[in-house]
Amino acid sequence: MRVDRRPSIAPQSRARELQASYARCRRLHRANGTTYYWATRALPRADQPHVHALYGLCRYADEIVDAPGRGDIAQRAATLDALRERFHQDVATGRSDHPVLAAAVDTVQRLSIDPQLLLRFFGSMQMDLAVSTYRTHAELERYMDGSAAVIGELMLPVLRPPDPDTARPGARALGIAFQLTNFLRDVDEDLDRGRVYLPLEDLERFGADPWRRVVDASWRDFSRFQIARIRAIYREADAGIDLLPPRSAKVIRAARVLYSGILDRIEDADHDVFSARARIATPLKVAVVGREVVRRSPPVAVATGAFGQVGAAGAVGRSTRAAVRPATRPTSSSPLPAPR
Repeated sequence: MRVDRRPSIAPQSRARELQASYARCRRLHRANGTTYYWATRALPRADQPHVHALYGLCRYADEIVDAPGRGDIAQRAATLDALRERFHQDVATGRSDHPVLAAAVDTVQRLSIDPQLLLRFFGSMQMDLAVSTYRTHAELERYMDGSAAVIGELMLPVLRPPDPDTARPGARALGIAFQLTNFLRDVDEDLDRGRVYLPLEDLERFGADPWRRVVDASWRDFSRFQIARIRAIYREADAGIDLLPPRSAKVIRAARVLYSGILDRIEDADHDVFSARARIATPLKVAVVGREVVRRSPPVAVATGAFGQVGAAGAVGRSTRAAVRPATRPTSSSPLPAPR
């Protein structure tokens, strides 16, 4: 067992540091992952800080990789390695005085989360510093194991399914579906970072060239293919949502409805992901979360996208899709299961 040689801190001082860490993670979540932030607000109050803590750590690592002013690739890699090692050491000692890690380590301890899950996440973040393209969907899946699927696994101790092993495949599928949605929506800004998270063999099969940033027939054909693939993964995830406790299921279903609705917006924009970033306005996010939480039964089975599903429930859904508009491209706002 690792011996903690740091100076002892008075319990009250340590509690204030931990509270400040959770508050910082909450601010990171609200500023950068609004879809998941508003869905998280529907969880029991005691569970919300743990989601903020997990998101905060993921976002903090993501900013080391991508935020400006962090140095060259070697410097970013060294900073990321140091954070990974600090996390590993702090979990071993049972506490942290790092402004972000403190909340994450506390959450790992309280919920008995396997720290290897977050170490897998760090592995994918390290890949972002070395890999810029993926030849096949299978190669991309290996990256997403640590960047997306593992996020679904991290959420299971918060959501408390009766049988975590049975719920795990659906949780992984939902994390992957969320991130694949990100990858299609964020092609333009990922190109600015020198990366493409779309399988090269699929792009070549359709003759699509995202580097041109032109919405032509080949790009539309590829985008339709990719949207169909993502929606199939969302359908796999739906079975896992049904395995969650009722309140948890409603919260995750709301996030699923909102986030998969981005695919509808891409279609509405004629597959133009280069000139505007598909977004859902915060008031609509709040409305959808509220409606899903009070819904007595699961929504109608999904045939297409999320807002098609919401529309089947009534006028609120129809007005939601009509009101969502692409926005001019803001700074990155990747949510919890998809922090790249």
